[in-house]
Amino acid sequence: MKRLLRVVCLCILCLYGCRSSGANGQQDFMLLAGPLTKQGVRGSGRGVNDAFDCSQPVPPGTERYFEDLRSRGVTHFKVPLSWAQLLPTGVPSQPRRAAVRCYQTLLTQLLEVNLKPLVILHDSTIPDALRSKYGGWESLELVQMFQQYADFAFREFAALTHSWVTLSDLEDVWLDGQPAGAPGILRLNKNIYQLYHQHFPDNGRRLSMGLRTKDATSLSQIKASATMDFLSVHIEYNCAFSSNFAEELRSLQMLTGNFPVLIYKMTVSDCPHSQYQLLGDFLRVLQENDLNIVGCDMMDMLGIQDMQKALVSPMIAEYTGMKGSRNSFQNVWEKFAAETTRERDLFLNESFPDGFQWATSSESFKVEGGWSEGGKGETIWDRFGHDDLAFANQTADLACDSYHKVDYDVYLLRGLHVNTYQFSISWARIFPSGHRGSQSEKGVLYYDELINALIESGIQPVATLYHWDLPQALQDYGGWTNASIIEAFKDYADFCFSRFGDRVKTWNTFSSPWVVSHAGYGTGEHPPGVKDYVVSSYQVTHNMIKSHAEAWHVYNDKYRKTQGGKVGIALNSDWVEPMDPSRPEHIAAADRYMQFMLGWFAHPIFVDGDYPATLKTQIEKKSKECPDSEPAILPVFTPKEHQRIHGTADFLGLNHYTSRLVNHRDGGCTPGPQGVGDFQAGVDPSWPSTASDWIYSTPWGLRRLLNYISKEYLNAAKVPIYITGNGMPTNYSGDSFSDTSRVEYMRSYINEALKAIFLDGVDVQRFTVQSLMDGFEGKQGYNQRFGLHYVNFEDADRPRTPKQSAYFYSQIIKQNGFGSHKGDIFKGVEMQHSRHSTTLSPSEVPSKSKVIWEKFSHQSNFQRKMYHYGTFPQGFGWGVSSSAYQTEGGWNADGKGPSVWDNFTQKPGNIPANANGDVACDSYHRLDEDLYMLRALRVKSFRFSLSWSRIFPDGRRTSLNQKGVDYYNRFIDGLLANDITPMVTLYHWDLPEALQNLGGWEIVDMINIFNDFCDFCFDTFGDRVKFWMTFNQPHTIAWSGYGLGQIPPNVKNPGTAPYRVAHNLIKAHAMAYHTYDDKYRKSQGGLVSIALNADWVEPKDVNAPREVVAADRALQFQLGWFAHPIFKNGDYPDAMKWQVGNKSELQGLSESRLPSFTEEEKNLIKGTADMFCVNHYTTKIVSHATARLSPQSYEYDGDLSEAEDVDSPTTAISKQRAVAWGLRRLLNWIKEEYGDPEIYITENGVATESKTTWDDSARVFYYKSYIDEALKAYEVDSVKVRGYIATSLMDSFEWLNGYKVGFGLHHVDFTNPNRPRTPKYSAHFYHQVIKDNGFPTPDDEKMLYGHFRKDFIWSTATASYQIEGGWRADGKGLSIWDKFAHTPLRVFNDDDGDIACDSYNKVDEDVAILKQLKVTHYRFSISWPRVLPDGTTKHVNEAGLNYYHRLVDALLAANIQPHITLYHWDLPQALQDAGGWEDETIVVKFRDYADLIFSRLGHKVKFWITINEPYNIANIGHGYGAAAPGISFRPGTLPYIVGHNLLKAHAEAWHLYNDKYRAEQKGIISITINSDWSEPRNPYKQEDIDAARRVVQFYIGWFAHPVFNGDYSDMMKTIIKERSLAAGLTKSRLPEFTPEQIKRIKGTYDYFGFNHYTTVLAFPVGYGNLQHYDADRGAGTIADRTWLDSGSSWLKVSPFGFRKILNFIKEEYGNPPIIITENGISERGSIDLNDVHRSYYYEKYINQLLKAYSLDNVDVRGYTAWSLMDNLEWATGFSERFGLFYVNHSDPKLPRVAKASVSSYSTIITCNGFPDPALGPNDCLDPVTEVTPAPITDNPVRFLGMKLSTTEAETGLVTTFALLIVVALGAICLSVFFLKRTKLSKK
Repeated sequence: MKRLLRVVCLCILCLYGCRSSGANGQQDFMLLAGPLTKQGVRGSGRGVNDAFDCSQPVPPGTERYFEDLRSRGVTHFKVPLSWAQLLPTGVPSQPRRAAVRCYQTLLTQLLEVNLKPLVILHDSTIPDALRSKYGGWESLELVQMFQQYADFAFREFAALTHSWVTLSDLEDVWLDGQPAGAPGILRLNKNIYQLYHQHFPDNGRRLSMGLRTKDATSLSQIKASATMDFLSVHIEYNCAFSSNFAEELRSLQMLTGNFPVLIYKMTVSDCPHSQYQLLGDFLRVLQENDLNIVGCDMMDMLGIQDMQKALVSPMIAEYTGMKGSRNSFQNVWEKFAAETTRERDLFLNESFPDGFQWATSSESFKVEGGWSEGGKGETIWDRFGHDDLAFANQTADLACDSYHKVDYDVYLLRGLHVNTYQFSISWARIFPSGHRGSQSEKGVLYYDELINALIESGIQPVATLYHWDLPQALQDYGGWTNASIIEAFKDYADFCFSRFGDRVKTWNTFSSPWVVSHAGYGTGEHPPGVKDYVVSSYQVTHNMIKSHAEAWHVYNDKYRKTQGGKVGIALNSDWVEPMDPSRPEHIAAADRYMQFMLGWFAHPIFVDGDYPATLKTQIEKKSKECPDSEPAILPVFTPKEHQRIHGTADFLGLNHYTSRLVNHRDGGCTPGPQGVGDFQAGVDPSWPSTASDWIYSTPWGLRRLLNYISKEYLNAAKVPIYITGNGMPTNYSGDSFSDTSRVEYMRSYINEALKAIFLDGVDVQRFTVQSLMDGFEGKQGYNQRFGLHYVNFEDADRPRTPKQSAYFYSQIIKQNGFGSHKGDIFKGVEMQHSRHSTTLSPSEVPSKSKVIWEKFSHQSNFQRKMYHYGTFPQGFGWGVSSSAYQTEGGWNADGKGPSVWDNFTQKPGNIPANANGDVACDSYHRLDEDLYMLRALRVKSFRFSLSWSRIFPDGRRTSLNQKGVDYYNRFIDGLLANDITPMVTLYHWDLPEALQNLGGWEIVDMINIFNDFCDFCFDTFGDRVKFWMTFNQPHTIAWSGYGLGQIPPNVKNPGTAPYRVAHNLIKAHAMAYHTYDDKYRKSQGGLVSIALNADWVEPKDVNAPREVVAADRALQFQLGWFAHPIFKNGDYPDAMKWQVGNKSELQGLSESRLPSFTEEEKNLIKGTADMFCVNHYTTKIVSHATARLSPQSYEYDGDLSEAEDVDSPTTAISKQRAVAWGLRRLLNWIKEEYGDPEIYITENGVATESKTTWDDSARVFYYKSYIDEALKAYEVDSVKVRGYIATSLMDSFEWLNGYKVGFGLHHVDFTNPNRPRTPKYSAHFYHQVIKDNGFPTPDDEKMLYGHFRKDFIWSTATASYQIEGGWRADGKGLSIWDKFAHTPLRVFNDDDGDIACDSYNKVDEDVAILKQLKVTHYRFSISWPRVLPDGTTKHVNEAGLNYYHRLVDALLAANIQPHITLYHWDLPQALQDAGGWEDETIVVKFRDYADLIFSRLGHKVKFWITINEPYNIANIGHGYGAAAPGISFRPGTLPYIVGHNLLKAHAEAWHLYNDKYRAEQKGIISITINSDWSEPRNPYKQEDIDAARRVVQFYIGWFAHPVFNGDYSDMMKTIIKERSLAAGLTKSRLPEFTPEQIKRIKGTYDYFGFNHYTTVLAFPVGYGNLQHYDADRGAGTIADRTWLDSGSSWLKVSPFGFRKILNFIKEEYGNPPIIITENGISERGSIDLNDVHRSYYYEKYINQLLKAYSLDNVDVRGYTAWSLMDNLEWATGFSERFGLFYVNHSDPKLPRVAKASVSSYSTIITCNGFPDPALGPNDCLDPVTEVTPAPITDNPVRFLGMKLSTTEAETGLVTTFALLIVVALGAICLSVFFLKRTKLSKK
């Protein structure tokens, strides 16, 4: 055929072309083809607007196509130019260079194959910019613009072509069929013709204009008015009327006067299929008519096909013959088979469609961890890991710990900037058994939290219902082989749709179900490990398809209308190609591969509801060939199932990773797809490999696969394709962060998806990169990594760090592909300028701001630490900071000049480890990485500094370094693109070294030099930067740099240089401010200030005026030094002038060392700040001191002595303690001192040691407390706090500390050249603060109004040894506490219980205060040795028993029920001497003691406790030795032995009462167990969560588990046994109960007696092989710094924990009745009867109790306040006081005095809870007026060398005075007596 076409062309040339003179004498007949179309080559019937317009690159395969055309005899090829693409704006100076290059490439390709281009200037549309401006062709202006365009085109392309057509068709310029615009167009053509030949006068160049032959009436006008070398016409040829064609040509020739004519376009119709007849007819017309035709369009004439068809390989036709018909695989293979490698891999630099979805993904079992958390059921992958079937016996138990790290994961997603996140739901986490009846609400809440967090961050959730992790409970019944699973999956899907569907709008029912069938049930490589490719694999597919369909119908029928979402399925598929393309059987094998993989699932769903015919035919064939061993049994869908399955997808999800080469091979009777399918798959060894032996990088396969899917499955369905998974693994070893292979893989695959969309018209709407982070990769464990983020699986915190691929992907998303990113024009938000109109008067000495000390310094610790809940105003400026030298690196990159810090740090010995900022965080080269962090944090502002020497290398404008400017431009634009306000510091200490060589800040010239730098920055960046700070911490520059000489420039001149430098800095600041004010403010609308640093200063003694003056002076010397001139009157504060002036005079100087400002300078300086910017870190305690005169020094000028607040936590920097309350006071001081300015906290943060990487709880506490103090200042004190900047964004070069410490919210690994940045715990905390805009009141802190049950027990409590006294009275025996307290150094202050509160003698007084308290019950304990002095019943001390009789009777008389504790720690010493609780015989002795008490008091007492706090007895008394009996030398065994006996003793006493007394006495009896609640120190960390659980189980569980559940908990037994054996012991140190003992102990309760005070934060601690309780528990505990203190170091106010532990008891122990038997708070120090902290404590804790009762249905029966009165608080003596009543130990009568909390508690009792104020006044709230004595102080004083209380001293003074009077009177009497005797003697 091709040879015949060449012959025809020769005929045409010979018959006609050779006798034609041609145009301009050229004998060159044009045989035309073309043009290219947007889909390849223009085929017949396409419109001209389909022409290829270079809006995309030249399509692949064009060279081959052009060669083919040339071989057919074609001589010329039409190339229409697109005016709109070349000049989008219409202006020739603004071309789209990509389009220019594209056309040049196309023209060059034509010339290379000897095809001559015919270029058409205008064949499509006018640029929109011109059309909207000028209208149509009737506009003269448009005509002129076209002429300019023509000139542009000639200049760009004339070198590559000699033939042109100006306008291919005049039809679009005629108006209403009339040539109204013709004159202008014809003049235009004439002008263009003249222009063209003027520029290109050489022969052979031709220019034409086109029209349709039907416009022949205009030809004469055209001929008369236009100039052209030939005429181009569009003619129609109808084979049925060929004579008409000849006539039309002759008519045309006559009208033009035999002008040369090019048949530019010929449309053929009504012609037979054979081109031969058409050719013959056309040749005859030419031969029989003498026509001047110079060329003809041959596209339809020669039947030239489009490019794809032209390049089809001959073997396609052969394959078609084999198949009998063409199919989708054949079509796609046809389309791409002939591509050269160069064409195939040609990169497409274009953008994806608007609205394209960019996603990343994860899968539940790979990332979540928490394998048994929240009641989650076991999955088949859990079983797989626990059976040691994964690499290195790894499991997914913890994985990435995503179950606890929702915030961590969403942080990464925000950083990536994805708009979609695909995750899978763990079926077993929601339905542990697989069925709805087992629903776990905690699992559901996890997904709620994840989905909500995604939506809050603007990320759309895509949920996959099933990604391989089947509940093991379902697998136990056959899993996917059991048809019943269809209904189970349907129900599970129904639940998910109903619960999450209001927020999740895209659902995948399954992800890669082929893998489940193939690897899970076919090869058995995956769980459940079934190896059955004959039956199971096909049955599994069958059931999954039906399950998918049922889920789709559930959504469609029940939820689609209300939720409006989509449900689809994510199918995995390789692309395949024939191993040998020349062999048709290999092509057929490749087709079968696709049907066996993708078609197995896709065909039923998308085509016809049934398996593909190829699959069925092949299996049927094998069944016939293998009757004895069928390799495959394919289930059959019923017709009803066909209908139910077909069309059940709203999109096709595609997981694609790699390609295969396939050849035909007879598989015989071998099961499996290759055996049954008769094919064999392999790879090309040249393909790039990955860490997986099944994934090879073949990106071109994705485009081809997408084309295949579009043709095979979506022709009818017309649903979009979502790429739901694409990625590659790297090995665990190697560079974890610089994953260049992944970057290249992603780049290539994403570009192939773009080609499929852009070039092939495939409807792809999403691209999902797998995966968000490294995870558990099934059989490969953690050895293969797919993640965009590196996860350190060796660290329990599972830190996530972005890899280079994450940054690359974020850039792709930012650009929406690969198109040239048009530079956006950014403009910062103008800021309101509120300048103070009045000048403030100078500060007095001391300043009036001393009122701040008067207001705050007398606060109690309770008032000072009270946490404030609230929020900052809308628009509050949350930010983070950095500075140039600390982070940028690139110290000499791209022309940057050296700074003083470069010079300083590069000298060895100046910085620890010789660290420097040469590279630092490498931010100069890692801008995108910094923006990633900021985007993830969602800060509103970022404070950074400009490196002066990067912009002006030598400090002056003449040395301008444009690359430095470009860096900051990119940085600022990047911030604004992410809606982050840049806050720019012009100078942050890094002075250009060249300027320091001139004298630096000591010289006056620096003022103007700095101003010039500022001027440049304002001018260059000010259109976008609206927040400027001239200097950062000028105090540090002046004092540390020029006084102490600690930092560059290291000048040590403390007496004068700091003042001189500060003077210049202030004036430089003022000049820069005025430059902005005068030149830029009006146009830019920004603000300018200066960032001053200030510690808060607290006077050592606020009651001493001199100390207050000293504190005020300290603030003036630090903050006022700079703030006073700028914010007040332009001058230094008087306190400073006075001090320095006087010191100077005393030093013999003629003038002050503090320079003076002129009046002009003062006026220039004052008011030069638009807001107050303050950096704050710590607080100092200051006192007055007379400092030395020599040497002269700023340090001594202040006459101050500084100290630290030793009660506050230390930090990694010495003398920089975390003193949060100082910030509030500082802000208030600024408000008072400087006229209530708007304040920005521009730096605040804390340093931690470099070894503290990402788990930085200390930083979290710091921010939590400091930000709250700022909130108090704003909300409570009305300080105008407008912004808060956390220091800093990331760890960096910390000045003199180098890299030893870090301030960052992100950890930077400075040992890694990639400087990977990892978010710390604090980053997630700070993000939450930003999101909440402060600290909104949590639900836990909100009051619940309501009441307890009517018979609720209200009680208070004491214990015998603590209150009774009478330690040897009436025959009482010694107790272990008597001995302990009389042993030196055991009890604080040598206190003892000999007298205590003397309750043994004060029954009536005690009952009286109980009545005052209005309690219904009173809990007290019986002193065992008071009743049984030797501990046995051999001798009963009746006197002791009578005391309890009297007490019980008095209580009952007062209508107060006694609640007796049999044992509250005071064991008879005689029993301790016999072995005490260690000796098992004590069990019987305790039972006997209990028997006695029950028998004597039981008829009157109905509430009993056997033992109080067995934990304290066992561990505190026998482990730590901090309580009686004080044993500590066997901590690994003795506590457990004692605990064992305590439990048995309790059980025996309970059974005794139950068996012997209950029926008659009708009381209730139990044991009281104490416990703190424990929370994880880091709530995101499984390790800390586990530690918190251990704390609770080893505390409350030690004793509660045996009593309530039977035996010790499995946790305790397992841990202690394993640790014991590991230490070489033969058995566990925890004793074992016999089965009989377990049975006897279990259930020995009538209620849960519970003592609770506080909550702790737990974290894991390893003790090695140490054998003791703490080592077994394996946890350390701390408290949250923001929790209120008490008088006891271990007790922090944390009410929320009370409710939590009550719920724990409910869940763990079956919701037993609970009586709170102790709860309270202590104080220490001076006496204050107004104990507001106790009232607060009781209100908050009891309200939590009410929540547990009312909201959580915890069975709470009673509450007991500890304690009735202040008493001996065990080892702390009387120093800690828990009482509601104060006991005055200075008074021998030990009076009980009510504290304010008595009224608070009694009101709660009277109200039986908390009445709702919304319901109006309640009578119970009317307190009975009681006279409260004045506060009593009991501070010890020295009197006559003795340490006495004030009362005792007063008594001593009175007594002494009385004695003196007696002595004096005696002396007088004696004198009188002797006088009289003398007189008598004289007589």
